[in-house]
Amino acid sequence: MTTGVAPHRPGPAARSELRRGASQLLPPAFLLVAVLLVWEGVVRLLKVSDFALPAPSAIAAVLIRDQASLAENAWITAQEVLLGFAVSGLVGAALALLIARFDRLGRAVYPLVVLFQTVPKIALAPLCILWFGYGLAPKVVLTVVIAFFPVALDMLSGLRAVDPNLVALMRSVGSRGGEILWRVQVPTALPYLMSGLKIAVTFSVIGAIVGEFSGAQAGLGYIIQFASTQLETPLVFAALVEVSVLGIVFYYLVELAERLLVPWSPK
Repeated sequence: MTTGVAPHRPGPAARSELRRGASQLLPPAFLLVAVLLVWEGVVRLLKVSDFALPAPSAIAAVLIRDQASLAENAWITAQEVLLGFAVSGLVGAALALLIARFDRLGRAVYPLVVLFQTVPKIALAPLCILWFGYGLAPKVVLTVVIAFFPVALDMLSGLRAVDPNLVALMRSVGSRGGEILWRVQVPTALPYLMSGLKIAVTFSVIGAIVGEFSGAQAGLGYIIQFASTQLETPLVFAALVEVSVLGIVFYYLVELAERLLVPWSPK
């Protein structure tokens, strides 16, 4: 017995979106497969030992064998990344608003921020361990130190990119600095802020790993360091794969948030 209801088919717009998505995914997928095949072939032909350079098949075997342990440590690193990224976003945005709102204070603070950014962050890692111990705090602090700058810089660029004619119009109707900031400058700066956040989330992964290198009892950075001391090179590469996947996932989550929260932002 038929109901007479036609099966649902995706419309032309949906099919076009699917084709566009496939066209964007296929080139990097083909390139990745080609690189892995060449890598595997070179290692097998030259009989390179796993100690020096493991083949992709050896790395995949370790990923399957130790996936439970790697996933557990990846979750620990993910928590450090998320917390550090959230704090760095708040710190960077607040600093940009402060510099844009108070001109004299901004002229005093901005050079110091740039100067602080030139300090090698790896040199701060032992100090963070000394001041905050071996728990979550030093990883988060180091992540914030590494990741806040692109957020502050990009949002500040957005706050200063507002149309001067629009600011003049707001002033002509009696609006003051704070109102102009929130009604005109902040909406204009949101696409810039999202760009800074996409950079910051990748820096946050780096910050968390550097923090774990300096002192940790768990996490992917700890796994990499431990495997290096034990000369387990396939495990090092397996942990690096997990770190890369973690970074890609976080990056595209921020990009998804950008599409939802700032749909007018150019893609």
